[in-house]
Amino acid sequence: MLDAVLGLMVEKGEHLTMTAVARRASCSKETLYKWFGDRDGLLTATVQWQASKVRAGNYDRQKLDALTLRESLTRFATNWLNVITSDTSIALNRIAISQAGSKAGNLGGIVLANGRVAIGERLKPVLDAGREAGLLAFDDTETAFRAFLGLVGRDVQIRLLLGDALVLSPAENERDAARATDQFLTLYGAVEAAPGKEKL
Repeated sequence: MLDAVLGLMVEKGEHLTMTAVARRASCSKETLYKWFGDRDGLLTATVQWQASKVRAGNYDRQKLDALTLRESLTRFATNWLNVITSDTSIALNRIAISQAGSKAGNLGGIVLANGRVAIGERLKPVLDAGREAGLLAFDDTETAFRAFLGLVGRDVQIRLLLGDALVLSPAENERDAARATDQFLTLYGAVEAAPGKEKL
């Protein structure tokens, strides 16, 4: 179902309709309204589904070491880059930006709440765990989170939104994610790791 929505967003942009989604998904409009309530509900579910792909992986907060922290941050960064550079994410964000400028819809708010805010709620606990373990040093989690996103995303998303024919393979995203993670750890790695922890 949500694959159908994303595919139509790439094809039709802001002209996406519940009728078109129902036709593509081979279901009735009544079913769509029953499941999602309205168009905003459908878009919210779609954004949440995209954002759910961005995770840091499993780690034991009580036994977090430098290697596990680096792996968790790199995995998160790789997943995020794969999502934000996808055709569907670019289409979704273009619609959100267009609506925000014309005040024609609420997709911008939906993307912020269920995209950027939601992934922050997943990554910030990892950063806090790193600080508690003596592996990271920062005063404000939000500031550290924003710095991490900036290092990972660079100018890639804005270039794609503006139509740059930039093609990044999963392998390139993984390489860039690893480099950004190392840059972040250079900035925020604790000078002295906690007893029993590997220094970054």
